[in-house]
Amino acid sequence: MSYSPKAADVAKLRNATGAGMMDSKKALVEAEGDFDKAVELLRKKGQKVAANRADRENLEGAAIAAVNSDNTKAAIIKLSCETDFVAKNEDFVKLATEFANLALNFSNKEDLLASDFHGIPVSEKLIEQTGVIGEKIEISEFKIIEAPFVGAYIHAGNKIAAAVGLSKVIDNAAEVAKNVSMQVAAMNPIALDESKVDSSVIEKELEIAKDQLRQEGKPENMLENIAKGKLNKFFKDNTLVKQDYIMGEKISVEDYVKSIDPEVKITEFIRI
Repeated sequence: MSYSPKAADVAKLRNATGAGMMDSKKALVEAEGDFDKAVELLRKKGQKVAANRADRENLEGAAIAAVNSDNTKAAIIKLSCETDFVAKNEDFVKLATEFANLALNFSNKEDLLASDFHGIPVSEKLIEQTGVIGEKIEISEFKIIEAPFVGAYIHAGNKIAAAVGLSKVIDNAAEVAKNVSMQVAAMNPIALDESKVDSSVIEKELEIAKDQLRQEGKPENMLENIAKGKLNKFFKDNTLVKQDYIMGEKISVEDYVKSIDPEVKITEFIRI
């Protein structure tokens, strides 16, 4: 019996890629239900995939960033729950903020969960709140960043939080770091620069580009060079320093930062 995708799976693929309903259904059938493979098939067939790395599960919750007093470290946590009603609750957001501030003292989620929170471990507080609220509550994500200067941004509604490190303290460092964090939140780069992109991603992008070019009838001996050109476009769209700066006109994020101070660099970023 051939695979028949559920309507919910088709909708999920549509939401993640922006492809049409029938194209999404056909891709899932051909991929026998494998979501990642279906995304790849859509791209190989020339579909304009809007967000091939989009979050696949829309768990509710609050993403909160906290920065230490001397702006050298930031922590982001996602406190997950089951419904948007709970995620917007003032007490829930307050709890998430307290956890984020506590997270500044640790380098991994395990130590955070074992740490003291008003007399009980964080892990027990989560169990307690699950009982009080009636929904599963958990710290589903935890990330930290350290640099000579760190700034952060929390998007409205606490759905996205991002933080950016700068290589040195500069004039207007807080504004620069916040602006770049807003870029990270909005544009969801996959890496800081070309050198940080995983080799498997590069290989897959080249393969997809060549398949598209073959379908366009391009000669085999031209595929490699044209595919490399497409790869450079991929780097421009998907690496932070090369992306077009969303708050400026026709300049890259890297150029924006250097316009403030020619010697400063973005060291890394985190996003939840």
